[in-house]
This record gives sequence, C-alpha cells and structure tokens, in this order.
Amino acid sequence: MKGKSSQQDGAGARGWLYSAVLFLLLPYVAFHLVWRARRQPEYLRFWGERFGRYHQIRPLRPVIWLHAVSVGETRAAAPLVKALQIRYPGHQILLTHMTPTGRETGEQLFGSDVLRCYLPYDYPFAVRRFLDHFEPELGLLLETEIWPNLIQACRSANIPLCLVNARLSEKSARRYARFGSLTAASLRQMGAIAAQTEEDAQRLEALGATNVSVVGNLKFDITPSAELLELGQSLLQRFGPEREIFLAASTREGEEEKILDAVQGIGIPDLLIVIVPRHPQRFDAVAQLLEQRGIRYQRRSQEGPVGKDTAVVLGDSMGEMFAYYAACDVAFIGGSLLPYGGQNLIEGCAVGKPVIIGPHTYNFTEAAKQAVEAGAAVRVASEVELARELRDLLHSPERCRCMGQAGLEFSRQHQGATEKVMTLLKRIGPPVLPQ
Repeated sequence: MKGKSSQQDGAGARGWLYSAVLFLLLPYVAFHLVWRARRQPEYLRFWGERFGRYHQIRPLRPVIWLHAVSVGETRAAAPLVKALQIRYPGHQILLTHMTPTGRETGEQLFGSDVLRCYLPYDYPFAVRRFLDHFEPELGLLLETEIWPNLIQACRSANIPLCLVNARLSEKSARRYARFGSLTAASLRQMGAIAAQTEEDAQRLEALGATNVSVVGNLKFDITPSAELLELGQSLLQRFGPEREIFLAASTREGEEEKILDAVQGIGIPDLLIVIVPRHPQRFDAVAQLLEQRGIRYQRRSQEGPVGKDTAVVLGDSMGEMFAYYAACDVAFIGGSLLPYGGQNLIEGCAVGKPVIIGPHTYNFTEAAKQAVEAGAAVRVASEVELARELRDLLHSPERCRCMGQAGLEFSRQHQGATEKVMTLLKRIGPPVLPQ
C-alpha cells in the first residue's frame, strides 16, 4: 500500500510539473500556430477551439466523442464511426482533430453526419471547457494519444475513456518511459485499451497499462467504395489505359527527388508516374520541383486527358487515394524510403495492387511484415532497388497479378477489428437511446 501511495504521489507531482511546463510553453504554442499558418493558413481558423471555446457548435443529442489527430487516424475511424452510428442511433458523433487536413478529411468522409472541431491543447482550463460544453458520454482516443490532463478530467467527470487502434513503437515507448509515473497513471485511467498487435500491447503494459486487449488494426476494415473504384477507372482512361502507370502514394519531403532520379531511367517507354504527396500544403512545392527539372507534368485537378508527352501526374486532391490505387499498375508507399515511419500500405493491398515499401515502416511494423510474408508487398532498401523492383514487376504481368491477389486475401484475413472494439464498448459504453 505504501508503494502504491508513493507512485500516486510521484504521478501527482509530475502532473503538476507537466501542467506548469505547458503554461510556460503557451507563447510558443501561439507562435507555432502562426508559423504553421505560413504554409497552411487554415491553422489560423477556429483558434478559440484550441483553447476550449466552441460557441458555434451545439450538440442536439447526447455525444459520443472520437479523437483522430490527422488524416490517417480520421480515415481509420471511418468503420468505427459507422458502427457507432448503427449501435447508438440516438447519439451524436463528435469527431475531434489536431490538424486542418484531418478536419477536412472528416468533412469529406462524413459530411454533416458528425460534428467536427479541434481538440483543445492539454491545458486543464481548456479540457474542462471542452468537456463541459459537449458532455460526452463516451470518449475514444485513436492510436497513440496520451494526454494526462484530458484523461484526468474525463476520470473526474466520470466519462469512460478508451484508447482504440492503439499502437506504440519502440521509439515512442522510450519517450513515454521518461515520464513513467505520469504515463502509467494516465494509462491506468483508461476504461479499455484496444491494441493493434501483441507487441503494441506488451509495450503499453510495460508502461503500466491495464485492461489491454489485442483486436487488430481498424485500417483493415476500410474498404474502397464503389464510387472511388469507379473514379479510379475514370482516372485510368484519363491517364491512358495503354500506358504503364506507377503510383508514388503519400510521399514525404525529400522522397520525390529520389523517386524521380531512380524511376525515370528504368527504360520503360510511356511510363507515367503519378505522385500523390502526403500533405496538401506540399502540392505546390512538388510542382515547383518538377518545373525546375524540366519534367512535363499535369495536375490531377486539371480537366482533360493526360498528354502522351506528359511524364508525371501530380495528384493534388484529397480523399481519392483508393481511386489512385485502382488506376495504377504498381504502387510505392511513401514515407518509407526516408525515415518517416511509412504510410498506410493496407489500402493498396485492399484494391489488389502490387505494393512496394521502403526500409522505414515503423508506423506499420506488423502490417508491413505480414504483407511481405503474404506476398502482397515487397520491401526495398533504397531508391535503386525500388527502380529495379518496379522494372521487374512491370515486365512480369503474372507476378503483378499474383501479388494483387495476395493483397486482397491479406486484407480480408485481417479484418474484424471494428467488431472487436464494439464488443469491448458493450461493457463500458453508454446505454442505447432511441433515435
């Protein structure tokens, strides 16, 4: 008992220190928003929401709240949002974000079916305002979102809080371990933790988490809509169905140069490279890169067919990734050639396309490993290997077909995380209300 009391005292002291540091950083927080707004002016919109002011948003029904930081988490939330709407028709879904692109993605996916706002920064006064305004009956934090003051405020207000689709890399685990007692106290206040993999669960438990279950990855439950697959066929006609099409999906800063250097010299006539940057604020920067290199390109946003002398299509659109996959022959998953941790490879597999990944996939460690083992993806160590694998795949239609089929089967075998999360929520979720 004495040891437990000592741990609680340590967590309390660290909690006070954590909040004190946050207040000292308040000027930096404001500066950070202004700095980000230089490239993405949307960061200056809804400023008050960052500090718990929500005058323009009024829920008309009891609220179930999901927090999805940015684009990837928001897309992962889609099957869960749909399942919650079916089980709790009398509740309103509130989706919170931290980035403008996440908020925009939420609007594209759900329209007026959900409420949207920014989650406030983790200041005690701000999170109290947020909870007092929306009074959620259940809170779900997606992936790796451990905010001590928010979690403590939910506990004080008797709001059940869960960490779902939880993942924790070794690097993140080491960082959280530096604040051991505070992290452990926060994790133990969760009503349930639904981890993606056994490794994630073990790292969370090592940090002090309890009530941890392994349910799989929600991103396997995201399926391409008929509308996006149809759009993919339309894009294919625009790109030129007779051309070989290589998709560089969700590329990050510095990767486009390496991909262009490697791929343009592989000797495949009429190869069309489709580059879709991960972040929309980089669309113009990639266009400038292409202009500087004298590469003839067209934007996705331009109407009309792609010219035969066009070497690159710049995918300057949001919410169409499934369509891009449907239109390509081979896809490379960005964020993995340089040490960014990789982006979602599951979508390419779900459309049945051969997938190439780089050496850096720590954000999708288990999924990447399983995809390679299933024959749905191939890993390369460098842009030189990327060019070699791309050339080999484009010269081998049968190999492409086999990898695509393996991707479809790989995706199907790992579905079901949404249903398992909903089973967990039966224990701690709110009562079902009539519509």
